[in-house]
Amino acid sequence: MHIILLSGGSGSRLWPLSNEVRSKQFLKILKNENGIKESMVQRVYRMIKEVDSGANITIATSENQVPQIREALGNKVDISIEPCRRDTFPAIALSVAYLVKKGVSMDEPVIISPVDPYVDKDYFKMFKTLNDNVSNVNITLMGIKPTYPSEKYGYIIPYDIVEASTDIVGAVSHASSIVGANACEALKVSKFIEKPNESKAKELILKGALWNSGVYAFKLSYILKKSKELLGFDSYDDLFNNYEKLKKISIDYAVAENEKSIQVVSYNGKWKDLGTWNTVTEAMTENINGEANVLECSNTHIINELSIPIVSIGINNAVIVATPDGILVSDKNESQKIKELVKDARPMYEKRSWGEYKVLDYKVHPNKKNSLTKELIVKPGEHISYQTHNHRMEIWTVVDGEGVFILDDVIKKVQYGDVLVIKEKSKHGIKASSELHIIEVQVGDELTEDDIERIDYDWEKV
Repeated sequence: MHIILLSGGSGSRLWPLSNEVRSKQFLKILKNENGIKESMVQRVYRMIKEVDSGANITIATSENQVPQIREALGNKVDISIEPCRRDTFPAIALSVAYLVKKGVSMDEPVIISPVDPYVDKDYFKMFKTLNDNVSNVNITLMGIKPTYPSEKYGYIIPYDIVEASTDIVGAVSHASSIVGANACEALKVSKFIEKPNESKAKELILKGALWNSGVYAFKLSYILKKSKELLGFDSYDDLFNNYEKLKKISIDYAVAENEKSIQVVSYNGKWKDLGTWNTVTEAMTENINGEANVLECSNTHIINELSIPIVSIGINNAVIVATPDGILVSDKNESQKIKELVKDARPMYEKRSWGEYKVLDYKVHPNKKNSLTKELIVKPGEHISYQTHNHRMEIWTVVDGEGVFILDDVIKKVQYGDVLVIKEKSKHGIKASSELHIIEVQVGDELTEDDIERIDYDWEKV
């Protein structure tokens, strides 16, 4: 069975713990059955392998998330890298073309799933049902039986339910009979309704509508045919080389809502989208993570990554999060509003597989050349990928440790006191012999984490 896990998004609704680089799927705030903390991507990957040890899993992600995926899942996990963000359909088309380029048959089924649902193993057991239904229609979806009238999710309306009865009592009765617990019967899809208001959601649930889980199954050949039709390309190389020019379109709007040969399989089990602090804290087993003291607080969760304590007195139904990126104090029911307030926030701290970095200063200068100062710590034996930047130069000052530095294929040893100047588009990388501490100053008109082209991750190849 081939499974593509979509790993994208900035996780801005979980600011300040999550940001453009450290997305929610990499946060170790959940515990497994053994009490060991694991991230959402680790949890999902582990459960899939426990259900089907032979499952072929590919992660579709942006380039700046590759180090976090490698750190979470190891170097052997298969990754389809998006050159930039282009919504779900281009990401799916590129990853499907990637599988074909690797030699997977066009007639093979593939299952597309988000990388971060909070579920149990029964959810992944349903993947076999999806896989077995691929030959019947062009698309098979997994629908979730709703537990409350949510305005956050899209709804799938099965044709069988719509046609069952114009009387709502009859419709509910019919819906209950065909959308049972973990029902494996595939139902023809009538239509989709995207994020209705609460009143409309109640009506839809009474009639037996399902939440859209974002899980799809189809043959590789089908999605590449759609890729040629909607994006103009169907080969991996053409899609990758023209990716920045592709239209930003979602698989829901571009494909599923226009497809006549489409069905849905119902899942009635544990499922939660941990997309807001309200839902994340429901899944946490501890109310306090980090240095904090509470007094007379009820249903309040604190996560503190700073070295200074947090004291909370008489605060109820709240989430308090402190990281180098910022501090959040919010009523849990209002926490989803954070997204708009921090949409332009810059990541200030990040742990990577090779070490960590912290932003020390950021300035916008009158000459329109901005400057950003970071402290980098590279762990002994680890290295930064061989890379280039198109919109900035960098000046590195080694303040502690020793290492090997490569600049445009020229290798030299570096140590305390060395200053390294890296011009725009220069290839560069560094490996630490002992723990390296570097002060990095970036200067340019675009100082973002996206301005990076990774030439190779393998230091021996470099």
